[in-house]
Amino acid sequence: MVGDHCSHSGERQALHSQTSPKSGLSCKMVLQAVGKVLRKSKTKPNGKKPPTEEKKLYLETEYTKVRVTDIDLKELVVLPREIDLNEWLASNTTTFFNLINLQYSTISEFCTGETCQAMSACNTQYYWNDERGKKTKCTAPQYVDFVMSLVQKLVTDDDIFPTKYGKEFPNSFESLVKKICRYLFHVLAHIYWAHFKETVALDLQGHLNTLYAHFIVFIREFNLVDPKETSIMDDLSEVLCSSSADAQNHVKER
Repeated sequence: MVGDHCSHSGERQALHSQTSPKSGLSCKMVLQAVGKVLRKSKTKPNGKKPPTEEKKLYLETEYTKVRVTDIDLKELVVLPREIDLNEWLASNTTTFFNLINLQYSTISEFCTGETCQAMSACNTQYYWNDERGKKTKCTAPQYVDFVMSLVQKLVTDDDIFPTKYGKEFPNSFESLVKKICRYLFHVLAHIYWAHFKETVALDLQGHLNTLYAHFIVFIREFNLVDPKETSIMDDLSEVLCSSSADAQNHVKER
């Protein structure tokens, strides 16, 4: 019985190892072929194509090398010895607000409720939280309008951003600056993600790159925005926030 079992088992193995003249493929060869097809296939097991990652135009060298200044941004943001920290934060935050607002205005006609139905950047969608903490989904232009209106209100409030000599900054000042910078980052990220083509068409990519790099170096210097918040743009930050020597080699001829 044992001999017969071994004999039949050997016959089955022999049959499996043979290649049929009709099929021309052994089981092993079929599995190898299927494996190759699956590895090369761009479809998921359920037959649906995976979402294609949009090409990031703003990361192409011909655009990232364009700057409008060769200034060492690190030295530019360091707190001067004779300046109070809050004064320095207030001055820079107000300047960034004005510059980012101006940069957005150059492409605002292309940012509409139809073209930008959500405030997004790098597959991240932002929701607006009102004063009562209610989370609201809104279009990109609505979101930016909320941001700019809020920041305008804060930076022009003399109780928060005091302009008179001797007037103290509120205890909540630093947290408000962090809030402003987080919102301004969202606007910059959206411009790159959704409107970089228009920025290039207007030949303003050098201004945008310089503004972005300056802003990132500033918020990193004073830990104003959680790195997790800005991580969606880390690839761009790594390229643009280079040393002054590298930036000098890439400065745009004017």
